[in-house]
Amino acid sequence: MRIHYPRRVGICLTGLLAAGALSMFADAGERSDTLVVALAMPLTTVDRLYSVQREGLILSQLTDDGLFHVDPESLEFVPLAAASYEWVSETRLDVVLRDDVMFHDGSRLTAEDVVYTFDWVLHKDSGTSRGPVIRGWLDSVEKTASNKVSFHLKVPYPMALRDMAVSVPLRKKDTYAEVGTRAVEQPLNGIGPYRVTNFRAGREIVLTRFEGYYQASPKANPAIENMVFRVIPDQGTQQAELLSGGIDLMLDVPPDVADNVRHLPNVVRLEGDDIRIGYITLDAAGYSDPETPFRNLKVRRALNHAINRQAITEYLVRGSAEAIDFACHPHQFGCEGSGPVYAYDPDKAKALLAEAGYPQGFSFDLWAYRDKIMAEAIVSDLRAVGINANLRYVKLNVFSKVRNDRDMSAFFASYGGGGTADASAITGVHFVANTPRNYSGDEDLAATVLAAERTIDPEKRRALYRQALNRIAEQAYWVPMFSYSQNFLLSPGLELSVPKDGVPRLWQARWSH
Repeated sequence: MRIHYPRRVGICLTGLLAAGALSMFADAGERSDTLVVALAMPLTTVDRLYSVQREGLILSQLTDDGLFHVDPESLEFVPLAAASYEWVSETRLDVVLRDDVMFHDGSRLTAEDVVYTFDWVLHKDSGTSRGPVIRGWLDSVEKTASNKVSFHLKVPYPMALRDMAVSVPLRKKDTYAEVGTRAVEQPLNGIGPYRVTNFRAGREIVLTRFEGYYQASPKANPAIENMVFRVIPDQGTQQAELLSGGIDLMLDVPPDVADNVRHLPNVVRLEGDDIRIGYITLDAAGYSDPETPFRNLKVRRALNHAINRQAITEYLVRGSAEAIDFACHPHQFGCEGSGPVYAYDPDKAKALLAEAGYPQGFSFDLWAYRDKIMAEAIVSDLRAVGINANLRYVKLNVFSKVRNDRDMSAFFASYGGGGTADASAITGVHFVANTPRNYSGDEDLAATVLAAERTIDPEKRRALYRQALNRIAEQAYWVPMFSYSQNFLLSPGLELSVPKDGVPRLWQARWSH
């Protein structure tokens, strides 16, 4: 029988309607030079080198450029500040720079700046957020001509362009005075289509279009002159601000909120895909407790059968979301598992628990930090087969610490991989040896994932990812749950492309009148 999960309805529309009735709606024509965006999470820095938040990625696409970027249509990695590139060998990449790229202070981008940027990231004491990842594959960078640099890799690494596009914005030589300088103290001098004109940490960020931006870029000539990012953590306050004209755009809106608010005047809803997946990790290695039931394969398989992923996806996630069968997003390269798929089957789950020695079930803590209503549905399904799951719903900082200490028996989480359309974005973080998200303890699996990351040939990579995904499914290290659907709420007259990877390109935004 299909389980019908109730929709969360705790959205107080009375106050919203009152706010709309008492306020004058903003005319898009009057605001054609400004876009005001609500951020739910505060940013403590505008420097992408020191931020891993999605909000930081959205902002950095406006203020920064890397050598490459993710094409919004194909999701491929293509040159940006780079004019061209060539793989000289599997471990050497030569890049030619554009000659018309300017920093916001008016100075021209040089090969020395590129070398400085990557040398800074490679320095083990610079403290950049993605430094450990970059240091894993990049050995050195050298200037080979006035407009040319060579990257020397430690190992073949097909995702080098991705890391350069998503994680390494270019910095002017000597931007950071010394190792250990806090990034938050540095005024941002980027090369993106917008420059930071005001930054109040945790409150507001103001950007102004940079008129010296290079015309060869696909981001050139953005239609909107000013962008303001306001930190508004409360969803209800964001809705009231949208109705009153205080903001023009809400990002990552929960589906129940979008369903209700879209019927109100002066609100437009956009919906699209997101390369983010929800999943449950099970402590198969016994890191949290050597006696955990999750060391038993039959128990792990029982959980996969016990959870009605399709119903949760259809009734709670909704939109374009899909139930997933493997540890990756279906739109990602290499996400082509052929291993076992666990259908919703409570009776099968109970039988497996009995075979594993738990005919009466057992108790455990399920940790989560987001999507509480979905976590509660998971708990409900598990209790229906006799597993007493206690939901430990905590803030992200607490969740991250306990997870990284490998002190969770199971956790429900999500991962977007920066919108990367490649299976490495998931497997490389969750199943490589010694990463804090890897609770499998499977060294052979880790070796397979690492081999895929170090193979240039696409077909060989595809085969290795299939092998890894099949192993994850066979051993039930995860309960793959669903892909996400994104919702945006906009002021009328605002035009914005729906992203294919869940990362909105705000430089594409424009007012229609």
